[in-house]
Amino acid sequence: MFIIAGLGNPGKEYENTRHNAGYLALDELAERYNISVTEKKFKSLVGKGVIEGQKVILLKPLTYMNLSGEAVREACDYYKIDPETELIVLYDDIALPVGQLRIRPKGSAGGHNGIKNIIAHLGGEVFMRVRIGVGDKPSRMDLKDHVLGHFSKEDARTEEEAFAKSVDAVIMMMGGQIEEAMNRYNRKVAAIEQEQV
Repeated sequence: MFIIAGLGNPGKEYENTRHNAGYLALDELAERYNISVTEKKFKSLVGKGVIEGQKVILLKPLTYMNLSGEAVREACDYYKIDPETELIVLYDDIALPVGQLRIRPKGSAGGHNGIKNIIAHLGGEVFMRVRIGVGDKPSRMDLKDHVLGHFSKEDARTEEEAFAKSVDAVIMMMGGQIEEAMNRYNRKVAAIEQEQV
């Protein structure tokens, strides 16, 4: 069984913001596999289903980003899963250009408060993650305003493609192909597009 968690902030005012890229990628996954993520449990919205023959729990923490670890830890404990091999976290990353993915089997929080909180609650940095690039903030803009802001029309289109790719990456990771997923998706967006022409 896998727990796949998409990070974000609940509430209308945060819908479709950069910081909710994890939620949006999880929505894409849920839609593709017809899983309803509506049950309230573990301080989250939860959906249960099967993806490519594997049982999954889809998780959207409702704790607000900075306390994501509370929800993730509760779900991991309840289902007795091993976070090192059975947890995948999707989240936004300002250090990556819009639409760029970065897949990792482990690592530090890199300044992301949601991941920092998950590491604190799980007591370790070893869990698979898909970072979704949302672009760096403009020089004079406050970081909070940037991550809680909305994508431009053009960026929104790029992000939609990134969410679809992040779902493909998750499927590979669930199938034990994390190296292959890293090789395929951890490259610049332009390089991948060039290959597809």
